[in-house]
Amino acid sequence: MIRSSPWAEVIEFDLEAKHMPISYPKKSIVRFATIIIFFMVLLGLYVQANAEKLEVSPAALASHEQLPEPIPKPKAEPIPELSVYKDANCGCCEKWLTHVEQRGFRVKSHNIDKLFEFKTAKGIPASLQSCHTAVSSQGYVFEGHIPAKFISAFLASPPKGALGLTVPAMPVGSPGMEYQDKFRPYQVLQLNADGSTYVYAEVKSLEESVQ
Repeated sequence: MIRSSPWAEVIEFDLEAKHMPISYPKKSIVRFATIIIFFMVLLGLYVQANAEKLEVSPAALASHEQLPEPIPKPKAEPIPELSVYKDANCGCCEKWLTHVEQRGFRVKSHNIDKLFEFKTAKGIPASLQSCHTAVSSQGYVFEGHIPAKFISAFLASPPKGALGLTVPAMPVGSPGMEYQDKFRPYQVLQLNADGSTYVYAEVKSLEESVQ
């Protein structure tokens, strides 16, 4: 047996068991525990002293510069649709379809027989008919070679009691009826549900007609 050093009470050698149980120095453990407790107390005091600095007051939040809200993207305007009923062999009708498509309309073309009966059923009298009839998704009718700009204006603000518009016959210089630089002034008539008509627009030049 060896007596303890100043740092340990007993160090025993067990020769038969071939191992050496050690009694750790008690004074060192106490000192270590004391140091840990001391630092924990200091940490607690530090956190308590700085707690107010860590808190964010509502006034500070209110004064904080906020990021601007994203600007909403404008909704795209729906593309106006026209269903066009015509004879399969009508060349000027095809040209008029091109005219309205180039000015923002989506067109569905239908080649049908008995066009006269179809037009009459839509409220278009024989004296006001032309070669093709367009019907909007809202049910308005547009007869003949009407400039697209007047169809757009009509659909944007449909007159009360109106069925649609018509350009009777096939005036030269109207959209789809262009021939060299020839032009004959014509009227765009408003068709009303009571059978009456109204001059919706007057077209007096070729430039105005094909705008």
